[in-house]
Amino acid sequence: MKVKVPKLIKRLYPGFVWHFPREENSVYLTFDDGPRPEVTPWVLDQLDKYQAKATFFCIGKNVELFPELFDEIKRRGHAVGNHSYSHIKGWGVPTGDYVRDIDIASDMIKSNLLRPPYARITPTQARVLSERYKIVMWSIISRDYNRKLSGEQCSRNVIKELEPGDIIVFHDSIKCAPNLFEALPVVLEETKRRNMLCRRIDL
Repeated sequence: MKVKVPKLIKRLYPGFVWHFPREENSVYLTFDDGPRPEVTPWVLDQLDKYQAKATFFCIGKNVELFPELFDEIKRRGHAVGNHSYSHIKGWGVPTGDYVRDIDIASDMIKSNLLRPPYARITPTQARVLSERYKIVMWSIISRDYNRKLSGEQCSRNVIKELEPGDIIVFHDSIKCAPNLFEALPVVLEETKRRNMLCRRIDL
């Protein structure tokens, strides 16, 4: 099961952000699908414990439901990004409908960072949205959403591939919580052991 993005995929979308410079001893933790009161406050406390900063790619519907929690993410010094309003898949959706969903979320999130849900975005959608947003993908995915995996396996997915400059995906969602609660502290401990700085994404 691959957790690193194949180089071929990166070459197909060279305008996307897949990782940051390798010479800096930094990594970039990201959390998709929140905010959720059952999960996000715990994530924020873990990040505080390790003096780590991160980037939260938020769903507009959840920002609408939990605006105070969204504000708390920013208050603690983390970056936020757009993950669409309704977690819409780009494939099979007219470009106009897809862009509208993203823009509705943008009115709430007010960020130039965008991560397409499921990474399912067409070249036309990418071209239109790249005029207004920095499209941020990832170099390592923890697969914390996979219920066939344990939290320990998710942490291993990250640690075995971890290099400076990597953008790492976790999810602050209810579905992913069991694996996230086990995996995130292990990954944060490993970054500390390697003297890696966990940074937010600022573009």
